[in-house]
Amino acid sequence: MFEAPSILFLSAGFAVLAAAVLPKLLRRMPLSMPMVFLGSGILAFTLLPDLPDPDPVRYGEFATHLTEICVIISLMGAGLALDRPFRWRGWSTTWRLLGIVMPLCILVMTLLGMWVLGLGLAAAILVAAAIAPTDPVLASEVQVGKPADSEEDPDEDEVRFALTSEAGLNDGLAFPFVYLAILISLVGAAPAAWSGEWVGVDLLWRIAAGVLIGFGTGKLLSLIFFAAKGKSFRLSEHSEGFVALAATFLAYGATELVAGYGFIAVFICALTIRSAEHNHAYHQVLHSYVEQLERLMTVVILVLLGGAIARGLLEGIGWPEVLVALAFLLVVRPVAGWIGLMRGKTGPRERLAISYFGIRGIGSLFYIAFAISHGHFEDEAHSLWAMVGLVVALSIVVHGATTAPLMNRLDRLRVAQARKQHGDEGRAPTTPV
Repeated sequence: MFEAPSILFLSAGFAVLAAAVLPKLLRRMPLSMPMVFLGSGILAFTLLPDLPDPDPVRYGEFATHLTEICVIISLMGAGLALDRPFRWRGWSTTWRLLGIVMPLCILVMTLLGMWVLGLGLAAAILVAAAIAPTDPVLASEVQVGKPADSEEDPDEDEVRFALTSEAGLNDGLAFPFVYLAILISLVGAAPAAWSGEWVGVDLLWRIAAGVLIGFGTGKLLSLIFFAAKGKSFRLSEHSEGFVALAATFLAYGATELVAGYGFIAVFICALTIRSAEHNHAYHQVLHSYVEQLERLMTVVILVLLGGAIARGLLEGIGWPEVLVALAFLLVVRPVAGWIGLMRGKTGPRERLAISYFGIRGIGSLFYIAFAISHGHFEDEAHSLWAMVGLVVALSIVVHGATTAPLMNRLDRLRVAQARKQHGDEGRAPTTPV
């Protein structure tokens, strides 16, 4: 008789090995690493009944903190990977995604939640806010790679840059709507009961605190990394990648201590560090460490999500929920994205790719766990988890099956256009595709 601990250790070994190998093997296949581990979790928890039940409703606090850590680590990696300087015009696509596309998605999904799913206002806003952000974890396959270390390296293409920068900021900017759902669940829907606290604290203060503390932490750490007088303190001389974790937790912890949005702080901190000594190879060391840690945590969460699905997370899901989830992924986000990016700097193919790849994932799981533990959603906890879990699982399958073919096709078009314009395969096109 095999014992559960032995099976867990053996499975963990295979999972870690697979996490290292699969991204390279699946690069050109209509299959993604998240798909593999989600399916593995479903299979393992179906065939091994002695494994503990990974019920996110029962273990809500554990689910909250596990997903929270994974998201902030991913946000640090996203910020460190971006080569493009932080400027208003250069980031115009990002501002459109944050200021137009995400609010449109939240509005439409709230209405669908109330009219089609029969949710109350607070629950509908919560589901909409939870699934609105593009995930910085699972969307890594359509985001920029490692940071460049020389001026000769080409800038990110607009699709990967837009999806990376959007994922870096929209997790934090969706938080005010999560807090809005929590407030309505606690004090009622009357605007007089929640508007003052929501606007003053949840919207203005928490965002400002995240931006300011993230920037300050990044500046301070940049001095230590690159400009400290003592060589022992100048960490860039030692190639210690794990200090990226210190930067993540310092920015996040300091911001959360004053009730700010730590997600925003971590991403701003990473951007600030990235802008210091822009071509220094130490950025690659930091990013590589974060990327490996993020990948390991993603494996754990996806296997547990698969286990939760196998043990009944999606019980009670019917055709209305499935149709709404598919409508959100295949209609609401793409249409909102197309509208938000019209007359912008993107070409039609870029616009279509950015709009379509609104991948949902670990951030959505964090938001639903956080809100249930802070608001009054006890009676709806299972149905809310089921709906968000369904959207995440469908996103993993739908986007995972199409990521490699579509992105490879877009890359080939960019290279062909570069050859046509410049006669140089290594240079990026100057016009959108």
